[in-house]
Amino acid sequence: MDAQTATEDAAESLLCLLLARPENVPEMNLLVMKKILKSGCTPLVVTVNKPCKVLAKMYEKEGISPDSYYVIDAVTQYSGGVCIPGSRVKYVTNPSNLTDLGIAITELLKKMPAGKKCIMFDSVSMLLIHIPSVTASKFLHFVVTKLKLTDVSGVFLCAEKGLDPVILSQMSSFVDHITDFEKIGADTCIL
Repeated sequence: MDAQTATEDAAESLLCLLLARPENVPEMNLLVMKKILKSGCTPLVVTVNKPCKVLAKMYEKEGISPDSYYVIDAVTQYSGGVCIPGSRVKYVTNPSNLTDLGIAITELLKKMPAGKKCIMFDSVSMLLIHIPSVTASKFLHFVVTKLKLTDVSGVFLCAEKGLDPVILSQMSSFVDHITDFEKIGADTCIL
């Protein structure tokens, strides 16, 4: 393997924690989705923040086709919404159901087409509303390890100051880098 191939392989499985002010999280979600698609990765959005129906409308307004991404939705059933079956979406009963969330991630990663893949986890801070910090840290470590073992990139979105300092410290050891969303530009590479 030459140096360029090694660099490309390493770039394919980068893990990033992106922090933003709470009011900028939707904008961060859109920018990250566009960057993932532009990089040639197939995105898998794990949402504990917005139902997939809401995400689909938000993405569609920006010209992002529902056929270009996959979704694991952990909020629609929890909120009493209607789950619309589809080959690109999996529903989990609630954000605290980490077993089903882990299984859904594994199943959809296997189902996705070969090639570069990237998980966008939206949002770590919302996950902490539903489960204790220690449990969240263990689950995020599981997800990060799974991504590393399968050479899948990952971007974890979080409201700044929405993380317990202990979890932020642990996440900094799990991911390749932590970036402040306000400091990235349209040309900044996050993957």
